[in-house]
Amino acid sequence: MNAADLAAQPDHTPLEVFISYSHQEEKLKDDLCIHLATLERQNKIKPWQDRHIEAGHEWDAEIKAHLDSAHIILLLITPRFIASEYCFCQEMTRAMERHEEGTARVISIIMKHCDWKDTPFSKLQVVPKDAKPVTAWDDRDEALLNAVQSIRKAVNTLLKQRSDKAKAQLAETSPAKPPTNSATTTSPIQHQAESPFIVGTPITNPHQFFGRQRVITRLFNMLKTHPLQNAAIIGKRRSGKTSLLNHLRTLTTTPPEQLRPGQRANYLPNPETYRWIFVDFQDSRMASREKLLSHLLMSMQLPIPSHCNLDHFMEAVSGNIHAPTVVLMDEVGVGLQRCPELDDSFWESLRALATNQTDGNLAFVLATPEKPMDLARNTGHSSPFFNIFGYTKTLGPLKEDEARALIASSPIPFAAADVDWIIEKSQCWPILLQRLCQEGLFSLEEKDTSDDWKVEGLDQLTLFQHLLKST
Repeated sequence: MNAADLAAQPDHTPLEVFISYSHQEEKLKDDLCIHLATLERQNKIKPWQDRHIEAGHEWDAEIKAHLDSAHIILLLITPRFIASEYCFCQEMTRAMERHEEGTARVISIIMKHCDWKDTPFSKLQVVPKDAKPVTAWDDRDEALLNAVQSIRKAVNTLLKQRSDKAKAQLAETSPAKPPTNSATTTSPIQHQAESPFIVGTPITNPHQFFGRQRVITRLFNMLKTHPLQNAAIIGKRRSGKTSLLNHLRTLTTTPPEQLRPGQRANYLPNPETYRWIFVDFQDSRMASREKLLSHLLMSMQLPIPSHCNLDHFMEAVSGNIHAPTVVLMDEVGVGLQRCPELDDSFWESLRALATNQTDGNLAFVLATPEKPMDLARNTGHSSPFFNIFGYTKTLGPLKEDEARALIASSPIPFAAADVDWIIEKSQCWPILLQRLCQEGLFSLEEKDTSDDWKVEGLDQLTLFQHLLKST
């Protein structure tokens, strides 16, 4: 591929969405961001607001830079927005200039009753339906959903225009090519095909996650009612804890067409309102209390103080979590053993948030090698945080029918005898199933009729003897 072809490839980066609002309407802005979460998770948009400005940056310059780079500009219209010198005369004026230039799409969301009819943006179509203010609807979530559906239409239109433009540029810049023999030519897409079996890295695509149905249902049942409840996933190394956390985070908002036929995802009411925050204590940045607290605040879409100590963090979070928020903590044992800044006062503060300061909207799901209280005691911690987990589940092998479903996902079917052999040798542990299936598939793809793949597979299983010994 030459430089011209490369430049004309479709751009899969999300559209930047600038949110212009009055700081006195922070709650309304946060509610809107919750409803935008599905578009963000689908990598269609990247919302930006001035709360994202990092300490030490010039706020005016950064706001203007994002105003000039945004593809879509949302104006959150309230009396305070119209009265604000900066919102109305700076942000709205520049937004309308870019709209007139055709370089950005401006969408006005009427949040509260106000006198907006003769403003510069009044000539644009406003949302929600019939310009009825969000706060005037009986169900505020229904109003915001109506607005976001209009935003989604605009997003899809802009993405299609960008894709069509890239295709046109590619057609103009690519030289004519002779016909190719489809029987001998490999499509570039085939080189980038998704691996059917995952070994060595956590599973992040829900359609590739098999089994654990009972524990998944139990966990979502604890998270779909108020108050949210805490849980701990216990398991040996490579038993599938991280993949399960990722599955919880992504399953309910994954589009149905990206799931397996019949794969259940309707566990939560209004799944788009949930915030899922992933904390991996193997990430060295999470060993710093300030960086971890900043990560939590940013993920909660709350302002980050210039000096993010524990007191400031508690002040920022207490009373300000209005959407169901689930913090998924992976490798908690690493955090307890290696991170001295995460002392008992840190964990005690998290307990206070979960039990008293967030109106039941915050829950923790831990992945640990042993029960939370045992883990705390064995690492010299005594915080009561580790006794708030009403549900603990130790991960074992999959059920045989779940293991067979995983094996059956192979793009080339295995012989019945080979399926039985994989079941026997893996003892239905997910990582072992994946490893043996991967070796078997390699053999099928190469049309190798020998049993060499079984020898190689068994050799690879020696890395996971700790799992086989536990069953």
